[in-house]
Amino acid sequence: MKLKKLMEGLEYVEYKGCFPEELEITSVTNDSRKVKEGSLFVAIKGYLQDGHDYMEMAASRGAVAAVVTEFREDLDVFQMRVMNSRETLSVLSAKLMNHPTRKLRMVGITATNGKTTTSYILDHIYSMAGYKTGLIGSVMIKVGDRFVHSELTTPESSDLQIIFDEMVQEQIDKTVMEVSSSALELYRVHDVDFDIVAFNNFSREHIDQHGSLEKYYEAKSSLVRNAKEGSFAVLNQDDEATYRLRGETKAHVITFSTKDDTADLYCSDLDLSSGRANFLLKIRQDIVGLEGVIEKGEYPVSLMVPGFHSVVNSLSAMAMALIDGVQIRDVINAVETFGGVERRFQYIYDDEFIIIDDHFANASNIDMTLESLVKLNYNKLHLVYAIRGNRGPTVNRENIVTLLKWRDKLHMDEIIGTKSEEFVISKDKVTEEEIRVYKEELGKSDLKVILYEELKEAIYYAIDKAQPGDVILLAGSQGMDHGARVALQYIYDKNGHKDKEKLFAPLKGRVSDMA
Repeated sequence: MKLKKLMEGLEYVEYKGCFPEELEITSVTNDSRKVKEGSLFVAIKGYLQDGHDYMEMAASRGAVAAVVTEFREDLDVFQMRVMNSRETLSVLSAKLMNHPTRKLRMVGITATNGKTTTSYILDHIYSMAGYKTGLIGSVMIKVGDRFVHSELTTPESSDLQIIFDEMVQEQIDKTVMEVSSSALELYRVHDVDFDIVAFNNFSREHIDQHGSLEKYYEAKSSLVRNAKEGSFAVLNQDDEATYRLRGETKAHVITFSTKDDTADLYCSDLDLSSGRANFLLKIRQDIVGLEGVIEKGEYPVSLMVPGFHSVVNSLSAMAMALIDGVQIRDVINAVETFGGVERRFQYIYDDEFIIIDDHFANASNIDMTLESLVKLNYNKLHLVYAIRGNRGPTVNRENIVTLLKWRDKLHMDEIIGTKSEEFVISKDKVTEEEIRVYKEELGKSDLKVILYEELKEAIYYAIDKAQPGDVILLAGSQGMDHGARVALQYIYDKNGHKDKEKLFAPLKGRVSDMA
């Protein structure tokens, strides 16, 4: 696309040099490593690096122009100065790709907890109903039958628009996307044309990143508040922070609940005694969706995946699928065959004792995990806890405080902590301050506090102590990503007669511990 056409309608402050109107732009990027001949380089000042420092490198690799927030006088490349380079990157990337999301059915899901699982459930529903799907999230990116590991929950806007263009070329019917608070705050989804959005829950997380709880909420809620007219917003009526947005959006609001029968979709007669939910889905009244009318009615549902959080995530996914025209019977059949998402209260071993793998990321997630755990029948809990590295004292303190709230309901007498030194990369290294908080808060309890440098040591200790009828909980985010594989390999090595393929079946297709 010619630079003149690409820049039409864009508000820029000024430019340096003679405007080359006929200059052909082949790509837009903020990553100097991705620059090629004919690229427009967008210099962004980030948290750790300043893109302006890479302009010379970009020019040497073929960048023919640059969008900046401050001129570099010593650089012989055409420069356009704008007020917000992140927003500009999104606008130009979408325009160069001819706005691909306008040609796709786009669903965006945000939440403090559960957005990954909800996106997987919805993708499963669409796939079972015969649609060709795309999925963008923290675990992977899927375009039809092609999968790649995801580095960010939501990729940069320039990369996103390329992915969406690929989906258009692949004739994808439905695209499901996790939308992180960072993506919203950093304009990564600024030019994504969502047809359905969902906000499942909100709690304390990413405080150090956003600066305050208020700013975190402002970022999260913008997905709903900025939803376009004619779109749909699915809100959790049980979550006050999400439900209050019902009057702050142009979208049609559909609500779900496990507690309030005034919601549009209501979970009645919930039974979690076996760990896996059985309930009655009640659609209170006829709902006009994107593809017709969703008729009121009552339908029994039995989930394969364990935990109360699975009920909440399923309700959200079912609401979105119904809005999008999937028939109720197809929705329920798909939900009942959904096998779960890795590291979300995932049963990885169920023999003489049980091993559950959970990402245990923040207070709200911990509450949901332990609410599900206390409903199980077991003898003793062995909790292996990977301390969250480089997340600051606030999150680490809140996580332990939340865990200790459940102390009286958990059959445990110690906590097995680990720094996961052999697996975490530099950005996830546990700091001395985080160790201090871990020990300080646990010191207020009657639990024996153990701390291992390596993840393997902690898991081996738990498995060696486990008795028939016990539960081992592998709890933690980045540091525990390799935990399940470590645990199963140790069990296999201890019991050579085990069928290895069957033993490792729960990890088939797993990507969280990819090298």
